[in-house]
Formats: sequence, C-alpha cells, structure tokens
Amino acid sequence: MRLEKGRKGAGFSIGLIDAVAVTALFLGGLAPVRASENAVAIPPPALEIPVQEKEQVAVLAGGCFWGVQLVYQHIKGVIQAVSGYSGGAQNTAVYEVVSSGRTDHAESVQLRFDPKEISYGKVLQIFFSVAHDPTQLNRQGPDVGPQYRTAIFYANDEQRRMAEAYVKQLDDLKVFKHPIVTRISQLQAFYPAEPYHQDYATLHPYQPYVSYNDLPKVEKLKQLMPEVYRQKPVLVGAATANN
Repeated sequence: MRLEKGRKGAGFSIGLIDAVAVTALFLGGLAPVRASENAVAIPPPALEIPVQEKEQVAVLAGGCFWGVQLVYQHIKGVIQAVSGYSGGAQNTAVYEVVSSGRTDHAESVQLRFDPKEISYGKVLQIFFSVAHDPTQLNRQGPDVGPQYRTAIFYANDEQRRMAEAYVKQLDDLKVFKHPIVTRISQLQAFYPAEPYHQDYATLHPYQPYVSYNDLPKVEKLKQLMPEVYRQKPVLVGAATANN
C-alpha cells in the first residue's frame, strides 16, 4: 500500500482513505514496515576527504525530501539542509511536475556543512544508514517513481571518488541484503523546493506520513550515532537569517 501525499492548502496531508487503511492495518496487527526499521549500523568509509577550512556542499536524494531534510537538520556541523530538486532542467523543477515522474529530477536535499565538525564521509555514512534504504530502486518506502530514487550528486572529483569507493566498500562487505542501487552523478544544479516543503517534517510532526515514515529515522539516528545528533534542528529560515 502506498501512502499518498495529497495536496491540502499550502501543505500536505495523508488521504482520508489511506489514513483509514493505515489504522486498519495497525488494528489488525498487519502494520507495514517503517522505512526507518531498515536502518542498520554500517562501518565508516575507509577513504576520507582531508579536512577543509571552508564550508562544503553535498546534494543527496533518498526518497521524499521531508525525511532526509529532517535527519540532517539534527546533525552537528550541518549549517543548512534545504529540500529541492536535482538532476533535471530548471523549468521542470516544480513539485507537481516532478511528481509526475516524467522529469529527470529527484527529490533532493542540499547540505551546507562545516567540514571541521562533520566530514563528507560521515555525511555519507548517515545517508546510507539512517536517512534511507539505498537498495530500493526508483522508490523509497511507500513512494514510488524515479523522482524518489537514491542518488548522490557529487560537487567535485573528491566527492565522486569517495562516494564510489564507499559504495564498493559496503557492497564488498555485504552490509545490506541486496546491492546498493544509488546513482552517483555529477551535480549540475540544485533548485530549492517550494517554501511549504521546507522544514515540513519539523513543523508537522503529527501529520501521519511524517510520524510514520520520517520521525522514526531521527530515533534511529539517536540510537546509532548519538555523537553527531543534536536535539534542536537547524531550520531553513533560521539558517538563512543567520547568514
């Protein structure tokens, strides 16, 4: 069963039929597996980029951007995490168009981070362990389509080499039951999503889709990597105001 993110005013809500279906599943003891339950402890990258002085940028795609953004907003050293689109043309970087699955875009999150506080390697370790399931092809949990694919958009050759090496490392170690299907592509552009998408999971924690699919990821982060977790998330508006 897929949980649709239907439009409702300036935001989103789960459809009434889907909400009833989810309740029925729980009452019947047949609740679907939460995406976060696939979170696993994985080794850090064997290869690491040397510490740099200036802030760095990473763009990652791992299903609905609400959950990925939420995870990284709770990471020490992340200056800002913005939901958006990457992989396609500027004129198609609109939610309704991307949601058709007929663009080259993936729902993505752009991170600005301080490499003196958190390394690119740790960013990737979080990505593969708690932010999403890198073995699902063109889907993520209840969301289906190429716009929900798993992808790393590298900003430079160092990020590319590290991402490729880490995927090989994890596959060689057979960390996951299935091969990693994450695409590693050069970053061409990142287009921020509409304002109502920003900080959505933090602002709507009781929305059924968020509480079921996204909040458990933060709990897994706290369990698996307490050393990088921060309780108060850095929101898009707050980070923008401070710069």
